[in-house]
Amino acid sequence: MRRVREILRYRFEQGLGHKSIAVRVGAAPSTVRETLRRAAIAELSWPLGDDISDAVLEAALYKAAGTKTGHRRSPEPDWTQVHRELKRKHMTLQILWDEYISRCPDGYRYSRFCDLYRGWAMKLPVTMRQDHAAGDKLFVDYAGDTVTVVVDRLSGKTRQAHLFVAVLGASSLSYAQARWSETLPDWIECHILALEFFGGAPALLVPDNAKVAIIKACHFDPQVNRTYCGMAAHYGSAVLPTRPRRPRDKAKVEAAVRIVERWLLGRLRHRIFYSLAEVNAAIGQLLHDLNDKRVLRRVGATRRQLFEELDRPALRPLPVERYIFAEWRIRRAGLDYHVEIERHYYSVPYRFAREQVEARITANTIEIFHKGERIAAHRRSSGNGKHTTIPDHMPSAHRRFADWTIERIQREASAMGPDVALLCERILADRPHPEQGFRACLGIIRLNKSFGRDRVNAACGRALEIGARTYGSVRSILDNHLDRTAASNGAAPHEPIHHANIRGPRYYH
Repeated sequence: MRRVREILRYRFEQGLGHKSIAVRVGAAPSTVRETLRRAAIAELSWPLGDDISDAVLEAALYKAAGTKTGHRRSPEPDWTQVHRELKRKHMTLQILWDEYISRCPDGYRYSRFCDLYRGWAMKLPVTMRQDHAAGDKLFVDYAGDTVTVVVDRLSGKTRQAHLFVAVLGASSLSYAQARWSETLPDWIECHILALEFFGGAPALLVPDNAKVAIIKACHFDPQVNRTYCGMAAHYGSAVLPTRPRRPRDKAKVEAAVRIVERWLLGRLRHRIFYSLAEVNAAIGQLLHDLNDKRVLRRVGATRRQLFEELDRPALRPLPVERYIFAEWRIRRAGLDYHVEIERHYYSVPYRFAREQVEARITANTIEIFHKGERIAAHRRSSGNGKHTTIPDHMPSAHRRFADWTIERIQREASAMGPDVALLCERILADRPHPEQGFRACLGIIRLNKSFGRDRVNAACGRALEIGARTYGSVRSILDNHLDRTAASNGAAPHEPIHHANIRGPRYYH
């Protein structure tokens, strides 16, 4: 509008011709002629009033500009579908126009097709430009494409390896790692290796809403996996997932994934790998070229140079100890105050029987928590269906019973007398399993407190004579004082009996 005002001034104040005005304002004579024609149609007079601003002047001269839509052909392309298809991999406007013109031979030519689409796309919501502070955010994601690895040279069997990608917001320094799966152990291990690659920890980790990281996606209050939170807290970071279905929130890593796919996978497409370590070795070499040698055109520096200048001073130092992967599981203690984890049973204090607890599981330890308080810790055992019990977790009655073993029973019985030892030995031998006779033996030994050692030994001798093998028989002998007659009646069976009706042992030989 400044040039329009100059044209009007030269024309009406100085009376110059079209060519003279064109030389002074630096425009073509046809432009000067068209401007004066529009001014005449708008009935503008010179000098212009103070109330005529540039916006008012432009509206007066060009109010009809941009309203002409040209000839619209039918059927009109579905621009929403065109926009959606352009988001697909390897898709271009040329491909979409070829498909359109094959369906509608009389449709728009390619240039008009592109102009109409771009005009439609200009009306879409704008994208916010994100500014990334140094050392603030680490964006993480998995690439959509995988790497093929030959796992059996003889049969040629292959397996797909997934590509984990991490990129720092300020410097765009990128890291990639191939893993067999996208499960939680691989997810955590990739984060640990990425932080060790960067040599520090950022303030925030920014994943998408993948199930491995986010238990429940929510715009306002997402629920992050507890193991993932624990790993981030170990390195002094926090987890900030993106909004659900908003990939632009992590546009940095989306761009990095695209770059990594082109830079790595494109260069590795002709190579054959026979192990995951071989894949990661090749990825490491290409990452070195991407980060340290390739200069970013807009800033005139490599990613490594930007990292040393921006991100490295701002990153938090890594802790001395590496994070140990741990899973959390909710369990309920049984009536026997044991918790089942991976087909093995671990004890908790007996007062927590039937209570819901949380188990923190690592490769070597099992920790059990109740309402945030650790109540038990065990060394992890194999899933053999057996029990690991700490004596302090047992009630006093159970602890006293658990201290008894076959060796201790034999030792205590021998100390009370030979008949007690022999009876206990017979009881244990008669049972299908020795532990089934524990209670009978314990009951006989504990009779010592009520009746004394001598009487119990004598009662056991009487029980051996009559063939009794139970605690109840010994107790009945003591209650009826039959142990005291055992000595007088005990010699009778050993004395020979002479009688006419008794044939004696010689009869049988």
